[in-house]
Amino acid sequence: MKEINIVYMTAGSLAEARTIGKSLVKSKLAACVNIIDNMSSVYWWEGKIQEDKEVVLIAKTTRACVPELIEEVKLLHSDDCPCIVALAVDSGNIDFLNWIAEETA
Repeated sequence: MKEINIVYMTAGSLAEARTIGKSLVKSKLAACVNIIDNMSSVYWWEGKIQEDKEVVLIAKTTRACVPELIEEVKLLHSDDCPCIVALAVDSGNIDFLNWIAEETA
C-alpha cells in the first residue's frame, strides 16, 4: 500500500479554501479535502502578535503527491508563507486508506 499523508493547511477565507480544495481534488492531488470554517488563530508575524479568523483545510493524499500538492497550494494561496504541513498516517481503516491511494493514483 502507498504511504498515506494528511496535509493540514489554513486559508484566509472560505472562498479561498474552497478554490484550493476543489483544485486539489480535481487534479487528483488529494482524494478528499475537509474545510473547517471560522477558526481563531493567534500567531507571531512581522514582530508582533496577530489574531485572525482562518479556515482549516485537511487533505487526504499520498506521500508521493505531497510535493506537487504543496506547489499547487502555494500558487492558489493569497499568503506569502502559507501554512502547509504534511503528516504521515501510521494506521487506520485499511479500506479508507486504500481508497485514498486509489483516488490519487
